[in-house]
Amino acid sequence: MKDIITPLDRISQKKKKVLVLSNGHGEDLIALRVIEALHHLNHELKLEVLPLVGEGKTFSKAIANQWLVKKGISKRLPSGGFSNQSLRGFLADITAGLICVTWKNWLVVRNAAKNGSFILAIGDLLPLFFAWSSGGLYAFLGTPKSDYTWVSAQRQSFSDYYHRFKGTEWDPWECYLMQDVRCKVVAVRDQLTARSLRMKRIRAMACGNPMMDGLGHMQCPLSLKSFRRLILLCGSRMPEAMRNFKRLLLAIEQIERNTPFLILVAIGAEPSLIELCDYLSRVGYRKEPSFEQGLSSDACFEKKGLKIVIGVGKFVEWSRFAEVGIANAGTATEQLVGLGVPCVSLPGDGPQFKYAFATRQSRLLGGAVIPCKSPKQMAQIIPVLLRQSKFRDSLSLVGKKRMGPAGGSKALAKLILNSFVVNIQ
Repeated sequence: MKDIITPLDRISQKKKKVLVLSNGHGEDLIALRVIEALHHLNHELKLEVLPLVGEGKTFSKAIANQWLVKKGISKRLPSGGFSNQSLRGFLADITAGLICVTWKNWLVVRNAAKNGSFILAIGDLLPLFFAWSSGGLYAFLGTPKSDYTWVSAQRQSFSDYYHRFKGTEWDPWECYLMQDVRCKVVAVRDQLTARSLRMKRIRAMACGNPMMDGLGHMQCPLSLKSFRRLILLCGSRMPEAMRNFKRLLLAIEQIERNTPFLILVAIGAEPSLIELCDYLSRVGYRKEPSFEQGLSSDACFEKKGLKIVIGVGKFVEWSRFAEVGIANAGTATEQLVGLGVPCVSLPGDGPQFKYAFATRQSRLLGGAVIPCKSPKQMAQIIPVLLRQSKFRDSLSLVGKKRMGPAGGSKALAKLILNSFVVNIQ
């Protein structure tokens, strides 16, 4: 009796490769979730990743465990991946070798497609163009754009009218690349955007939000309930992240406090723990040995009843402890809002977190993030959010709805595997 060969067995026999392209820190986090889902569904897949922006440190553990291979050239550029935000940033990136790095990475993608790799592009135009121009089969997960950003605008700007004219925030050239017969899967972040793209003959779908995967279900320890709890997210791109931290801390210090405040500073690789500790010591915070309240942290500081704890890699654990977020970040802010934690932000000089970025983020999330024009204004808004639980709860519901449910990584991984089966059969 012959062995029955399943579709997934056929994939194994072909030694199918998947090359994942991502273009930013937030996109790297989303890419990792999808890659993990693919690996869980089929261990025989050869999984490769090419971070088009930054150094791709998000993938380090999977690469060290030898089930993921990093391809291409990774280089930190002066703009932090936001060369499209300013001419100065673009010229700085050109000087630092942007054209050479981009060309070499495009050749890697092209060669991978020629050798039979399926390309998964995560982000916006750049990875989508790389996938399309490779000549191979590809899928696209469009993470940054949503039609909520212009449909829900109270004051219409020129760009809002432009998107209304197009019928979607995605541009015509991006739609063209999504319409190609070689594009087997198009997934976007919400049903509203998917519906707009389907009206343009693009088989787009919204199958859950990968950003919300892997965030856990930690409950706030009872020992922390005596504090008003804020989580501070200053971003991950230096030197902007350090500037953000200083301005956000200044706003917190101006809050009138009748109860003890606990500030949870969740950081990644940057800004470094040493940099934050040095700064806090310089501005008069006293370092304490530990925080004995059932909360593991890397450093603890105190000044005039304001307690600050810093944790490296603690965002997933601490995100559910906070009542309000103070956040100048991209993906992490969206994740926080998706968990039901309303946020305030304080736009600065960029290159990422400028006022336009903050306003767009607020629209995207239905007002669950409130941009402030100054530290003083932020210091006035935070107590309102803490006092008015009904207002806070209403923002929480909106944020959860806009971000959508978890489970998107596994759903997208299944769609990609199904596209393999169709092409193998």
